[in-house]
Amino acid sequence: MFTRLREDIAVVFERDPAARTTWEVLTCYPGLHALMLHRLDHGLWNAGLKWLARFISHLARWLTGIEIHPGANIGRRFFIDHGMGVVIGETSEIGDDCTLYHGVTLGGTTWNKGKRHPTLKNNVVVGAGAKILGPIIVGDGAKVGSNAVVVKDVPAGATAVGIPARIQKESGATAPGFAAYAVSRDGNDPVVQAIHQLVDHSANADKRLQRILEALQRAGVSVDEDPDGKDNFDPGYLNKIVD
Repeated sequence: MFTRLREDIAVVFERDPAARTTWEVLTCYPGLHALMLHRLDHGLWNAGLKWLARFISHLARWLTGIEIHPGANIGRRFFIDHGMGVVIGETSEIGDDCTLYHGVTLGGTTWNKGKRHPTLKNNVVVGAGAKILGPIIVGDGAKVGSNAVVVKDVPAGATAVGIPARIQKESGATAPGFAAYAVSRDGNDPVVQAIHQLVDHSANADKRLQRILEALQRAGVSVDEDPDGKDNFDPGYLNKIVD
């Protein structure tokens, strides 16, 4: 018991630069409180004391803002940063060394009983506000970007971003597209990147057109607009120049 608690405290210092003292971590970190209470109610759940387990998890949600169903299986060195709004469903499975930021949902997509919540393998990081839905698998070392909605399996080591989530293509060993707090220098949603590329292309086309018009003006071609707003440039003039 105390070994696990020491591990949990060490993880807070490792992953949160704001942590200063052990006493502060023990008294002021709702993610740690929720995890400790989950270990209690999970044991009661497995012992058949379902109502008592649910009641303790209900109290834990009231105290911490984090809702973890007592049936969820959680590995070692699990860390919830901030924690408010985190929801972890009954059949969720979380491996070792995983990190969840606030607002994350590990939810189901069906009312049927049985396995209906996600499985997170080891070393998974899930950004703030992300939703991972259904009995899907997020592989070892994978990352889910902030506010992503994941409804399909994520391969090991991959980064999933966007709505619906897509696998971010990586150019190196790191994952430049991942943003735990929805802040990224390169825009981590492929759709957003495509829109920015279109805007840049349009701006470049306007600049090139302006240079062409300036060159024609220097050649003595009138490119001014008529009073009625129509362009008075004669396209046939270019053919005369070529001839």
